[in-house]
Amino acid sequence: MGNRFGTLFSITTFGESHGGGVGVVLDGCPPGLSIEAAEIQRDLDRRRPGQSRLTTPRQEADRVEILSGVFEGRTLGTPIAMLVRNKDARPAAYDHLREVYRPSHADYTYEAKYGRRDHHGGGRSSARETIGRVAAGAIARKLLSAAAGIEVVAWVQSVQELQAEVDPLRVTLEEVEQTAVRCPDARAAAAMIERIDAVRRAQDSVGGVVACVARNVPAGLGVPVFDRLEADLAKALMSLPASKGFEVGSGFAGTALRGSEHNDPFQPGPDGRPHTASNRSGGVQGGISNGAPIDLRVAFKPTATISLPQQTVNRSGEAVTLEAQGRHDPCVLPRAVPIVEAMVMLVLADHYLRQQATRVLD
Repeated sequence: MGNRFGTLFSITTFGESHGGGVGVVLDGCPPGLSIEAAEIQRDLDRRRPGQSRLTTPRQEADRVEILSGVFEGRTLGTPIAMLVRNKDARPAAYDHLREVYRPSHADYTYEAKYGRRDHHGGGRSSARETIGRVAAGAIARKLLSAAAGIEVVAWVQSVQELQAEVDPLRVTLEEVEQTAVRCPDARAAAAMIERIDAVRRAQDSVGGVVACVARNVPAGLGVPVFDRLEADLAKALMSLPASKGFEVGSGFAGTALRGSEHNDPFQPGPDGRPHTASNRSGGVQGGISNGAPIDLRVAFKPTATISLPQQTVNRSGEAVTLEAQGRHDPCVLPRAVPIVEAMVMLVLADHYLRQQATRVLD
């Protein structure tokens, strides 16, 4: 079913926004990988609510519990189950939504599919589900670093029309974490924070773009034809709540170029392997990584929950005016950054292990 992702390095997430907790079962992680709960907690802390005035005021520590698959600080090769208990759930705050469909939410579509829905903060459709992805992504990060030196960094590239100037070859996690908006361009970050704060006060919301780079990715990852690397990345990132667009390399802007302008010429590399002089392909050619940095972007819509009056209908089909209550992010982007990283790392870890199996006779 749709709760599972990955082939060899696979995850199954579970839980609802205002239930007992949320979590993940990670299967396929090789044995012997050194991992501590604190390493997982670092990424969960970057995703958690209540970090600043730019995020939802819901107060959750999001403390991870490793229930299985790790013994004496190392993975066993068995399924790794991780749980985060919900501590600040307030389901009664959503009782006014029991009979109402929120605009641009999953309320109506979940009910159309299943015949019933959990109206408490969106239930399974809530971004709180992504806790499991981030927890598993932290283990993928450790695996990729230990096995191949791969590093993944994401950042907020734009909020509405406000654009950052960031060098994907040099940007660091430490630079990203220096501002509440997770934009390493200090000038742009200040403008973004001001914009998000303004829409928060106006009880509205804004969207934008998260960019991500994966460096030191070896050539050969990706499985044509249906499991092309960029196809799996697109599926992973378009599965995130509020995501509305995906680009790799030149993306849509590349359509304005001619082939002679867009092609990435090869040149001899210092390691004796071909290297590209440019990277308009975004590190992927023919669905397979070419050794260049994987450069991608994900567009996120404005948060659907806002406190301004909106027109909608109830379950009886009657027109009503909704003034949403509850707690929500005026902009999902700052908290989306570690989630984007997690999904990219899960894809790369899966394809790295699949490539190892492909070349087992080398």
